[in-house]
Amino acid sequence: MEKFIRNTADAVIYRKVMTDDEYEILLIQRKNPPFQGNFALPGGFVEYGESVEEACIREAKEETNLDVKIERLIGVYSKPNRDPRGHTITAAFLCVPPENSNPLGCDDAKNAKFFKISKILSMELAFDHKDIIRGALRQINQIKI
Repeated sequence: MEKFIRNTADAVIYRKVMTDDEYEILLIQRKNPPFQGNFALPGGFVEYGESVEEACIREAKEETNLDVKIERLIGVYSKPNRDPRGHTITAAFLCVPPENSNPLGCDDAKNAKFFKISKILSMELAFDHKDIIRGALRQINQIKI
């Protein structure tokens, strides 16, 4: 059996809620295994000939119907067991959606919805996405974890 590492890109799409001065992050509900039905960050596999930045933008569009803008790299997450399908390394990016955007669950996302950070921190998320969100929060200085 041949072993190989796969590359993915994940998007932490965030916006500030003006009514209560809190941030929200967009999560998708997974349509397929693994973690079918669980919430996760929009993201997916990098295609041959594509940069991780291009994959991040493409996957965000495919799963949420939003044209996001990358602000910065959050980090690279590479624990060998982070994905039950095999060793997968992801580049996670902090992204912003267009103003007044309404996400729509598309492609392999059953649903796409913004959640307040206070809610997300108590949710069970797919993969290591809560770790990625914690990394994003350190960058946007929303809360100390």
